[in-house]
Amino acid sequence: MQLTQQLYDLSCEKARNTTVTCLCVGLSYTAVLTEDGGMGLAYTYMPHNTCCTTSRGYRDYEGESAVELLAEIRNPNPFRRAMGLALVNALNYKEACDCPDDATDCAWMDALKIGPGTRVAMVGFFRPLMGMFKSRGATVEALDEFQGIGGRDEFYEKLGSWADVLLLTSTSILNDSTEDILMRLAPGTKALMLGPSTPMMAEAFRHLPVHALAGTVPVDKERVLKAVRHGVGTPVIHQFSRKVYRLLD
Repeated sequence: MQLTQQLYDLSCEKARNTTVTCLCVGLSYTAVLTEDGGMGLAYTYMPHNTCCTTSRGYRDYEGESAVELLAEIRNPNPFRRAMGLALVNALNYKEACDCPDDATDCAWMDALKIGPGTRVAMVGFFRPLMGMFKSRGATVEALDEFQGIGGRDEFYEKLGSWADVLLLTSTSILNDSTEDILMRLAPGTKALMLGPSTPMMAEAFRHLPVHALAGTVPVDKERVLKAVRHGVGTPVIHQFSRKVYRLLD
């Protein structure tokens, strides 16, 4: 898909000039640290019925040129692609650090004009946001196959005829569904890529109808890495990170 190729191309030069110092694949997230001080995260995408198969083709990337690990961003296996996406985010760490803070998620909600009567479609059920949508008077329809929420056909139909705003989990990059979902949007629908996997790279999304990015920048790297090793999820990781956003319009 074009998005993963874009991420590869935009990261290639940086990858050639640094090495991987740590690759940690946790139960919830994958983390990569690079010699130049970068750290990036991506959701550990574990397809069903893959027990004992994810380690096929094992390779120790630590100490190698980051360009070797970068190749995984184009791997069709979403488990391995997560390693590549975490590296992309590590290579983009300094640029992500320059993005504005949005600890409360209010900045991107305001930018997308989420208010009374706004119809929000959400791919990936972000439960902590539901209270905010309710307080703003927005209506939400969600699809999250991991959590058994929503029906795909009905949801996709609403993308093209009902939604004012789409929140799309960046986990979609791992299973190659990002572009398919975004192409279903009606003209004028605002789209946001969301979650710790999000590459804060405007250039990577220029060919897509994406209006904003909301991601995560690790601050206390050691504690974030420990959280990844311990298999915890986003709320704990956010205790040691900054939530940031970037508008693409």
